Amino acid sequence: MASELIQEQQTRTYWQDVWQRLRRHRVALAALIAFGLIILYSTAGPLFSSYSISKTDLRSRLIAPSTEHYFGTDELGRDIALRIMVGGRVSLFVGFSVSLVSLLIGVLIGSTSGYFGGHLDSVLMRFTDIMLSIPSLPLLLILSRYGGGSVLSIILILSVFSWMGLARIVRGTILSIKQRDFVEAARMTGARNGRIVVRHILPSTLAPVIVNATLTLGFAIIAESSLSYLGLGVQPPTPTWGQMLIGAQQFMETAPWLALIPGLFLFVTLLCINFLGDGLRDALDPKMTLQN
Repeated sequence: MASELIQEQQTRTYWQDVWQRLRRHRVALAALIAFGLIILYSTAGPLFSSYSISKTDLRSRLIAPSTEHYFGTDELGRDIALRIMVGGRVSLFVGFSVSLVSLLIGVLIGSTSGYFGGHLDSVLMRFTDIMLSIPSLPLLLILSRYGGGSVLSIILILSVFSWMGLARIVRGTILSIKQRDFVEAARMTGARNGRIVVRHILPSTLAPVIVNATLTLGFAIIAESSLSYLGLGVQPPTPTWGQMLIGAQQFMETAPWLALIPGLFLFVTLLCINFLGDGLRDALDPKMTLQN
C-alpha cells in the first residue's frame, strides 16, 4: 500500500498536485463553482432570453420579481434578469481583459528588470515607483471623464494602474533564481536570454503571477463598477452592474430589487474571486500548505 502511494505521488504532475490541494480547500472550490456559474449565466443566459436588451415597455415598468420576470423590471420596463446577464458579461470582460493586459505588462517589465539588472533595472524600477506614487483614483476619474466611456477606454485606463505590483513580484522572484544551477546550465548550452527567461525562469514565477492575476480581476471589476456608479464608466445603453446601481437610487423605497439584485451579483462575484485567490495561493505554494 505504501509503495503504491509513493508511486502515485511520483507519477502525478505539478498541476495534478495543485488540483488536489485546491479540491481540499472547500471554500475555494465552492467559490470556483459559483464563479463558473456566474460566468455561464452571464455569457450563455442571453441566448435563452425572450426579451430585448434595448426595448422598453412602460406598461411593464417596476414589476416586482415574478415567474414572468424572475428579477422584475426596471423603470423603463426592461427585464432585469437579461440586463444582469449582459451587464455581467461587460463587467467580466473588462475584468479579464484588464487582468490579462496588466499581466503581460507586469511580467514583461518585471522579468526584463530582474534578469538584466544594472541601469535597465534601475530605470524600470524607478518608473514603476513613479507609477505607484501617482494617486490613481483622481487620475482614473479624470481619464474616464475624457476617455469617451467605451469598454476599450475603460480597459486601457484600468490596465495602466494595475501592473506595478506584479512587476515587482516577478522581478523579486527572478532575482532570487537567476543565479541557480539550472539557469547557469542553460547559459552554458548557448541558449539566448529570451529563451532562458521564457523556458527556465518564468515558470518559477507562475504561482505569484496567477494569484496576482486573480486579485487584479477583482480589482478591475470593482473599479469598473465604481466608475459606472459615478457615471464615468461604460455609458448607456450598454448596461453594467455599477450603472444599474446608480439607476436604482431613486427607486430604493418603491422598487428595492433594482439595487439589491445587481448589488448581490457584484458582491458574490467579488467574494468568489477573493476566496478563489486564497485557495490558489495555498494550492500553488506547497510550502504554505505544509505550514498550514
